[in-house]
Amino acid sequence: MDRRQFNSISGSALGVIFLSAVQRAHALSLNDLTDTEASQGLKAALEKGAIAAVSLLGRPDGFLGNEKVRIPLPGFLESAQKFLKVLGQGKQIDELVTSMNRAAEAAVPMARDLLVSAVKGMNVTDAKKILTGGDTSVTAFFAEKTRTPLFDRFLPTVTKATEKVGLAEKYNRVAAKASGLGMVKKEDANIQHYVTNKSLDGLYLIIGEEERKIRQDPVGAGSAILKKVFGTLK
Repeated sequence: MDRRQFNSISGSALGVIFLSAVQRAHALSLNDLTDTEASQGLKAALEKGAIAAVSLLGRPDGFLGNEKVRIPLPGFLESAQKFLKVLGQGKQIDELVTSMNRAAEAAVPMARDLLVSAVKGMNVTDAKKILTGGDTSVTAFFAEKTRTPLFDRFLPTVTKATEKVGLAEKYNRVAAKASGLGMVKKEDANIQHYVTNKSLDGLYLIIGEEERKIRQDPVGAGSAILKKVFGTLK
C-alpha cells in the first residue's frame, strides 16, 4: 500500500488494519511485536498528539487564527452582530471575540498534565474503543477522561480574560433572561461557560487530528516504538 492510499483510509478502517497488522506480527513474528509494544505505541501516539495540540493552541492566535477552532460569538449574539455594529457596538463586538479566543489560548496549556495522565492510565477497553471507534474515538476518549476536571481548571482563566470586556457582562444578563424563555440554549447562557466548553471542543478536535498525523507518519514522529508498531502498516 503506498502512502497516498494509506492517507485516504478513514479512522475506523485504520483501526481495523492496525489490529490486523498486530495479529499478523504475532503470527509471523514480524518485528517481534508484542501486545505490550502495541499498547505502548498507541499511548505514545496519543501522548504526542495531545502535547502537539496543546503547543499549537496554547499560543497567540492558536484559536483566533485557526478557523477550525476559532470561537465565534455565542447564539443570538452571533446572529445580531451586524445589527449591533450598525448601532456602534462594533468595537465591543470585536473586543469580545478577541478576548474569548485569547482566554482559550491562555487556558489550554493547563491541560497538558491531565491529558498525559489520561493516556498513561489508559486500559485495554479504552484502547479497543480508540482503535475501532472511528474518526472521533480519540476525541471521545479524552473528553470522557478529562472534560470535567479541565472545565473546572479552565473556567477561572476564561472568566478573568472575558470579564474585562463590558459586553460580556451585558450578554450574561440578557442571555440569562432569554434562556429562561427558551430563546437561548442553557449551555450558551453564560459566556464564560460557553468559551470554556468551546476551548475544550477545539482542544479535543486538534488532538484527534495530531494523533492521526502521527499514525500516518510514525517515522516523522521520531519514536522507535511508533516506528515499530505503526511501521507494520507501511
